[in-house]
Amino acid sequence: MVNFCVLIDEDAQEFLDRLPKKSQTIVKTKLRILETDPFPGKGGDKELLNSLNHKEVYRLHISRSYTALYRISSQEKTVKILWLGTIGQAHNKYGLFVKR
Repeated sequence: MVNFCVLIDEDAQEFLDRLPKKSQTIVKTKLRILETDPFPGKGGDKELLNSLNHKEVYRLHISRSYTALYRISSQEKTVKILWLGTIGQAHNKYGLFVKR
């Protein structure tokens, strides 16, 4: 099993820090799953999106309330959380991406 290092963008971390403690715990637990399983597969929580600049971006739904957008570097064994917000905010961001 390959382990990835999950890195979080400063703005995403600030969003996370402003959440209530219970929500922070839920989000952190879900993000930890990306350490061992960052790619889409069974279940509908993760999905590959294709950005306009042709870089692969993935989407992770968290507890029907939040969404994380992230990139995977298999070479560096990292998952970079690019953005974290509510599902409503994420729908505004989807204009930048198209589903594959």
